[in-house]
Amino acid sequence: MSALEIKRDAAQGKIWSHVRQKWLVETPEETVRQKYLLVLVNDYGFSVDQISEEMDLTGRGSASARADFVLWRTIQDKVDDNSPFIIVECKSDNITIKPSDYSQGENYARICGAPFFVTHNSRETKYWRVMKNKVPGYTEEIENIPHGDASDKDIEELLSKLRAFKEREFADLLHKCHNIIRNREKKDPAAAFDEIAKVLFIKVYVERQLLTRRNKTNLFTVDVLKTQIAENPLDNLFQNTKQAYATDKIFEDDERINLKPATAEAIVKELEKYNLSDTSEDVKGVAFERFLGRTFRGEIGQFFTPRSIVEFMVHMLDPQEGEIVCDPASGSGGFLIRVFEIVREKILASVLRLT
Repeated sequence: MSALEIKRDAAQGKIWSHVRQKWLVETPEETVRQKYLLVLVNDYGFSVDQISEEMDLTGRGSASARADFVLWRTIQDKVDDNSPFIIVECKSDNITIKPSDYSQGENYARICGAPFFVTHNSRETKYWRVMKNKVPGYTEEIENIPHGDASDKDIEELLSKLRAFKEREFADLLHKCHNIIRNREKKDPAAAFDEIAKVLFIKVYVERQLLTRRNKTNLFTVDVLKTQIAENPLDNLFQNTKQAYATDKIFEDDERINLKPATAEAIVKELEKYNLSDTSEDVKGVAFERFLGRTFRGEIGQFFTPRSIVEFMVHMLDPQEGEIVCDPASGSGGFLIRVFEIVREKILASVLRLT
């Protein structure tokens, strides 16, 4: 079967809808919509017969409740008018997708009983799971949507995956967590950051336990913390983390999480759906530079070398495996992180050559 392609009538300023089987005026939003249809069909494996376009979800002809795309899990589900599988909301590229757009997608999905929805323009695509056992407004961003031929097991595995941070997300979330601690605990910036650092170590520890199958349950979730009978459940997890990293001598023996349980839960809630281990070193490095700069600059005098300068200086240094690098003025560790990345790339390249 050949891939679906965009079909245009440039003279008339129109674009072909493969779903509705007719020519449409090519507005910026229509261009985005028809291009995303290609993704759904060519990349995700949905057939055109599994999809409706500009569908009225209320049954009353309401123009305010029309979804750009409605996808069913099978063609038969669509024929039988069963609940859809995925709702897709598209916006033109000159419009920034706002939280209200996520709410609209969720509302459409809840109206027709769809478990997933997507918000998309060519600059940003976000995937969401509708939490039917939660009140409206409680959604969960997920890594991706299921493919057209996904089995129940495939969907279960998809939903169990934590999502890696993208670009500015990590920096923004660090800042949000920092504000939660400062507002609730009235700690100074350095003390608040110290607590965040300990929580991040806990998260990495739990992720590694999951990866090595030492734990089957993700312990870094609010739901799991609430089941623990302890004065400070997150601190219990921190003590396990300290023990795991004891040989690295990162923490003092008497260190603990100095947050109220409610504050700790609020921080965990913000971080629990992300995979810190799978987030690239570059994203983490940039995040810490932005976060630390925004949080501390002017208070404790931290300043950071621009990324382009870091890149130039590290490549001039040309670090090799086995060498020792020292950065005596390491603020966010930008130089050290980039050295590590370059040496790792060289090691991987040499391994590939040998194989």
